Amino acid sequence: MPHLITGGARSGKSRYAEQLALAHPGPVVYLATARRTDDAEFTARIAEHQARRPASWHTVEPGETLAQALCRAAAPQRLLLVDCLTLWLARFCEQETPDAGRYAGERAALLAALPTLPGSTLLVSNEIGWGVVPLGAATRWFVDELGRLNQAVAACCKQVTLVACGLPLPLKPARQPAGG
Repeated sequence: MPHLITGGARSGKSRYAEQLALAHPGPVVYLATARRTDDAEFTARIAEHQARRPASWHTVEPGETLAQALCRAAAPQRLLLVDCLTLWLARFCEQETPDAGRYAGERAALLAALPTLPGSTLLVSNEIGWGVVPLGAATRWFVDELGRLNQAVAACCKQVTLVACGLPLPLKPARQPAGG
């Protein structure tokens, strides 16, 4: 069953997902959704993530076709780690106007695939909708679509965890109060 791990930038969500993957007894496939750029700071972020991954983890760069890559990589004893849905969505926003039609098809394919995948799947995503409404139609589209994507993915997941200040806070299933 899939597990969504969400949180703000630098909240510890990727590190938490990696800790869960390290504890998995079987093989791990890391699906890296970031597009490589000429941005030196972003390249350093990618390198930081790469350095934390064990050499035994197989890395796949799925591009826009995340559902297809998940279906190809999934196996009963395998754990898939997608880092992250936010950067996957950003691939559809590289033009002045977001490619909403292509995204809608790929989003539908992802949501259809998630409940059918054998093995375990960890999906990392940013929670970015807690601030002001952004200026610019393309940026508002991105924030709105990421919020909708996170909600739809969470509905497909047996577990959802919010990470804040490096602390995992289970949202689904909800933690039961002591004694009840």
